[in-house]
Order: sequence, then C-alpha cells, then structure tokens
Amino acid sequence: MSGILYPIVVLGGLGLLFGLSLSLASKAFAVETNPKVESIRKVLPGANCGACGYPGCDGCANAIAEGEAQTNACSVGGSSVAEKIADIMGVNATKTERKVATVLCQGDCDKAKNKYVYNGIRDCRAQNILAGGSKSCSYGCLGCGTCADVCNYDAIKIVNGVAVVDKEKCVACKACIAACPKNIIELVPYDNQVVVKCKSNDSGKVVRSNCSTGCIGCQICVKNCPEDAFSFENYLARINYEKCTNCGICAEKCPSGAIFSNLEELNEKAQ
Repeated sequence: MSGILYPIVVLGGLGLLFGLSLSLASKAFAVETNPKVESIRKVLPGANCGACGYPGCDGCANAIAEGEAQTNACSVGGSSVAEKIADIMGVNATKTERKVATVLCQGDCDKAKNKYVYNGIRDCRAQNILAGGSKSCSYGCLGCGTCADVCNYDAIKIVNGVAVVDKEKCVACKACIAACPKNIIELVPYDNQVVVKCKSNDSGKVVRSNCSTGCIGCQICVKNCPEDAFSFENYLARINYEKCTNCGICAEKCPSGAIFSNLEELNEKAQ
C-alpha cells in the first residue's frame, strides 16, 4: 500500500510546490497594464482590419491608451467610437471626417476599349500580370472583382466591368486599396459629391483613343473652379477636397464626363 501512496504524495507535493512557485513568479514579474486599454478595446468594433496602421484592435487600443494615436484612429468605428474613446481618455473628441473608398475609373464595357479578351482567373492581380491587363487604358479598372472579394462589408460590386463602391456600406478599412493592382482606389471624404474618376497619366489624344470618359487634360475644370480647388499634374486634374464646395461647375464643364458628380441625385432626393 505504501508503495502506491508514496509516489502520490511526492507528485502532489511537487505539484503544490510548482504551483506556489508559478504564483509567486507571476506576481514578481507581472507587467502593469493601462486599465484604459481594456475599456478602449471593448469600444472598438473588432474588425482587426489594420486600417488604423496598428496590428489589429488590440494594437490600436494600446496606442490610443499610451497617447501614441488619436482618439479617432479607428476609421471603421467613425465619430461615435471616437467620442466614446475620448470620454475614456478624458479628452475632447477629435473631429472625425468620414471617408469612403472610391474607384477612380468609369471605363466600363461600353466606354473603354480592350486590347485582348481575357479568359483567365477572375482576379485583377492575375490579369494585370498579362501585359497590364486587357484594357487599352493601362490605368483602368480590370473588373475582375478582386476588391469585392476582399471587402468584408459587401460594399463593392462589379457593374458592367467596373468596380463601384456603395459609400453607405464602406467603412474605409482599405482592404480594397491594398488589393487593387492598378492603385485606382482612394479614400475620399464621404460628404464630397464631386470626384475626378480617372487616374490616367496619358496625354489627351491617347486617353480619347482608349476611353470615352477619361480625363483628357483640357484643364477646363482648373480654369472654371471658383474656389481654386483644382490642380493639374501629369495630364490629370486633381481635386483639393478641403477647398471643394461641391458647386458642381467642374462636372458641368467637363467635356469627357471624367468628373463624377452626385449633386443632381441629391437635389432630386431633397425635392
């Protein structure tokens, strides 16, 4: 009988000793954590998208608690989350401007020409490897839907060969921006209703031969903007959103329709 009890007692004693040792070690080497981190982490949406520039929501919470990031660091959470985090941090809420992903291309199947017919893998990155894609415009959307595939919020659809973002669903996680091989997806202020939907740096003559709705570099928008919100570089018009007042004059004057305006739709809804 003693032959059985002896090893049980020894093992039990060793277990107790090791348990006490681990308990003392955990207290001796414990790392103090900022109590605000857990509170901030509970407020964050948990998307772990990395749009804030930190490794997931845990990294973002730590950065905010330590003062390394602003209270509005989470673009997915928006202003409501920023306000809650500001309360936790005991500071005034940082003004948050909502931004949404926008595909800067309107060259769909009816407006843009192709240089060959692509029948490969339905992935823009795969198609781009093959001579820069099937479109004659080397800057245009390839329409395979890679951006839609990586979007976890069902905010992107392919419409007639071009990706279109639903701004009401977009949370600006930047997953589509990272996936696009043409780099034609950018974050644009949610409230801005005028966008140059073209990224071509080709001359006007080349643009016209490839796409009927591309920016031809005429600079009419630059000359007619009352707020001096337009600049021109590398054959392409660009909008300074901080200056733009959404007057829509640029879209009305644009001869190719490269400047997209949602003002008419908004006015109809308002009426």
